Amino acid sequence: MEATETKSAKEIVQAAWNKRPLIISGPCSAETETQVIETVTRLAKTGKVDIVRAGIWKPRTRPGSFEGIGTKGLPWLQQARKLTGLPMAVEVATAKQVEDALHFDIDVLWIGARTTVNPFSVQEVADALRGVDVPVLIKNPINPDIELWTGAVERVAKAGIKQIGLIHRGFSSYGNTEYRNAPMWHLAIEMKRRSPGLMMINDPSHISGRRDILLDVAQKAIDLDMDGLIIESHIDPDHAWSDAKQQITPERLAEMLDSIKWRHETTNEKDFIDALAKLREQINHIDDELIQLLGQRMKIADEIGQYKKENNITILQTNRWNAILEKAFAKGEKLNLSKEFITKYYDAVHMESINHQNKIMNS
Repeated sequence: MEATETKSAKEIVQAAWNKRPLIISGPCSAETETQVIETVTRLAKTGKVDIVRAGIWKPRTRPGSFEGIGTKGLPWLQQARKLTGLPMAVEVATAKQVEDALHFDIDVLWIGARTTVNPFSVQEVADALRGVDVPVLIKNPINPDIELWTGAVERVAKAGIKQIGLIHRGFSSYGNTEYRNAPMWHLAIEMKRRSPGLMMINDPSHISGRRDILLDVAQKAIDLDMDGLIIESHIDPDHAWSDAKQQITPERLAEMLDSIKWRHETTNEKDFIDALAKLREQINHIDDELIQLLGQRMKIADEIGQYKKENNITILQTNRWNAILEKAFAKGEKLNLSKEFITKYYDAVHMESINHQNKIMNS
């Protein structure tokens, strides 16, 4: 049965865009018409999804993997919208993809991480969007560069797009093992601070890379006052053509959303307590990242210790250590960190590194 439309398509999209929390879900990739229709139908039955996402073109790191069904999948999304009334969103990376998506009346577009990292690609997409009234979401770049993210927003805004949102999907990080993409919450927090008028959606699917920690990441995002979530769902996740490990069924999505403790702003006398709790939550996440980064640092220290052992080199390199401290003092001063704090912090890190190397040297 087709959805009964009492509002125009534009009104439906606008209502979804303005909702908080905004929930976006759908398959990583549109694979077949049957898969798309069934997934969207089951998502609609949950009553918890505001916009459906589906990958039509899939930029892959290496050739040979599934790179999307292409333009022929766009009519499937049209049909799914006709059946359920849910707005549709797809990723675009070229002017031609923008043209095709708009030709098939796709409601929301997003610019992916592999596009955001390239200003030329972002500009091409922005130029194709001139004169168009369509909401656009912009994912953070793959690498942890907040200026690229900011630049992408500016390019799209200069093209005349009025409704712009952000997607925090994590960042590539050498040595990162817990997540597919390290959340680096501090960068999302800073981007949110810089752009208070833009909504920030969290993408726990691409941060996690696996479904068993989706809920944990989603809850952290909501605790940090994110405006919503974009989560990949599939009717048969284990057999998905792409990103199988991080997708969940529509029914599991509904259960997960029910499990989240949703936080929101209050207007009563406890506002200051809520604000303090929110700030402390931000500190907790940043502290977690610091511990992970220190762990990665010590792994490198272990490798250095092994090299020194094999080449009969002393652990302590005084000249290098002095140079590190002087550089840290200069940077710390710019960040309003005292020389005393920098000294104590680096001394502690240095001693831990020495202890790691000593174990290697004498094992």
